[in-house]
Amino acid sequence: MRIATWNVNSITARLPRLLAWLESTGTDVLCLQEAKVAEEQFPFDQLREAGYEAAVHATGRWNGVAVISRVGLEDVVKGLPGDPGYDGAPEPRAISATCGPARVWSVYVPNGREVDHPHYAYKLQWFEALKAAVAGDAAGSRPFAVLGDYNVAPTDDDVYDVAAFEGLTHVTPAERAALAALREAGLSDVVPRPLKYDHPFTYWDYRQLCFPKNRGMRIDLVYGNESFAKAVTDAYVDREERKGKGASDHAPVVVDLDVQV
Repeated sequence: MRIATWNVNSITARLPRLLAWLESTGTDVLCLQEAKVAEEQFPFDQLREAGYEAAVHATGRWNGVAVISRVGLEDVVKGLPGDPGYDGAPEPRAISATCGPARVWSVYVPNGREVDHPHYAYKLQWFEALKAAVAGDAAGSRPFAVLGDYNVAPTDDDVYDVAAFEGLTHVTPAERAALAALREAGLSDVVPRPLKYDHPFTYWDYRQLCFPKNRGMRIDLVYGNESFAKAVTDAYVDREERKGKGASDHAPVVVDLDVQV
């Protein structure tokens, strides 16, 4: 079974690449972030023609998450119980579904913006709600994982130069403590192998030639429970999909599992 996560940075802009990628990689389940469309505008028909169902939580604008599957799609839950919301309203940042033998969450963790910004406090509160929401599945015997754009680099090795991030979000002790708390719920970091260079970065800014200079970050993560982690046979960052015209600024992270579909 092949499961992946990908922040596509607009499914409308990335749809031809997405469909070609699904076909070429044989991915069974894709957790998608930053759909940037309203749910009624999501390309359900094109995905169905390619053999995939989709569960979507999106309202347009800047967020939106989905689970795309060709091995079943059941028990869909949209949003987080206890979601703290931002500026008075919950945002479409989490969706879960059972896909064949596995259950997955697709998450798009708030960015945080700046350390003294209200969005940063919201980010930490959102992590607390996520931990509470996934604790039951994380402790279960079924393969389970929380995949997505976490907007946190777990360690200093997960950024190209930690000095460049001094005083900025994504690397602060509080954000990393939130990740550690999530792992304490019974999840472990499935670290992918890079296809090039030494570090499995998943995101490179469009600006300042960050991608060709490999000035990246590992912020797209796969956190799996014991059953999920034990079934992993391979995990890699598909850096090739970050190349070329019209690419997202994130690369897909792909995980292969030895489980019966």
